[in-house]
Amino acid sequence: MGTHHGKNGVVKVGANTVAEVQSFSITKNVDLAEDTAMGDAWKSFLPGVKGATGSIECSWDETDTNGQEALVEGAEVTLNLYPEGAGSGAKYLTLAAIITEVVSNVQRGAVVTRNFNFTANGAVSDATV
Repeated sequence: MGTHHGKNGVVKVGANTVAEVQSFSITKNVDLAEDTAMGDAWKSFLPGVKGATGSIECSWDETDTNGQEALVEGAEVTLNLYPEGAGSGAKYLTLAAIITEVVSNVQRGAVVTRNFNFTANGAVSDATV
């Protein structure tokens, strides 16, 4: 099957599953160095160093001591992001990450949420369960 439903997604801090995840995203990028010379009609670039940033959105669960409560600003953690679930044969991304921001969102009439923003500290690797 080539496509997957988001309901099966899983986030883990190391081996610990993060509770109440609503969504996650990761953006891989590369720095560019411009190498355009005088007289060139168009800009040109060379690819440089790769990086990644992302976020995890959860319904807040303060009892999730090894998941949500481990994701504090400044924490250096191993994140495992499973877009298709964590069953045998599933593909996932694994990375060392630094938690850069924790945002709590409280609204009347809504579930309290927490967003955890992170930056990769090294390579993002593709893996299989």
